[in-house]
Amino acid sequence: MKKGLIILLIIALLSICIYQIYNISLKKLYPKEFEEYVSMYSKKYGIEENWIYALIKAESDFDENSVSQSGAVGLMQLMESTANEVAEELKIENINLKDPKCNIEIGTKYFVTLLDYYEDNYCLAITAYNAGIGTVNKWIENKVIKKDGTDIENIPYKETNNYIRKVLKNYRTYRKIY
Repeated sequence: MKKGLIILLIIALLSICIYQIYNISLKKLYPKEFEEYVSMYSKKYGIEENWIYALIKAESDFDENSVSQSGAVGLMQLMESTANEVAEELKIENINLKDPKCNIEIGTKYFVTLLDYYEDNYCLAITAYNAGIGTVNKWIENKVIKKDGTDIENIPYKETNNYIRKVLKNYRTYRKIY
């Protein structure tokens, strides 16, 4: 009887240890870097922080100096033309997209603008963040994808198709571990 209880106790302790190691590992893979700015601008623009972390993770993996082949810059991989439009609306002068504070504010505002445009449809907003509003609207108009975003598997750009799945996975993971 005592031997069985001891074995059960050891198994329980091992299970707890394994769970803690798993959780710590996940937090290293899905960090909450630049928390001050993500928190501040998520609150300011009314969006859950985990969406911004999911985008940053997918876009740059938290590398503020990241520059894509297409010229997108910083944590949230903003194109200069898009960033300038949003910065003008926010009355921000002298933008530096490699500055985390600036990049996160502009990127968060832009994503919220896309959410407003697509009536809080996260799938369409994420798709437009990657492929552009014009492209997404053309796909909807040509019935490639539905206006409700329920058929994202039909997105014809492989990169965008993979991107939206990655952002959604990142979001679910951030929700699970934080």
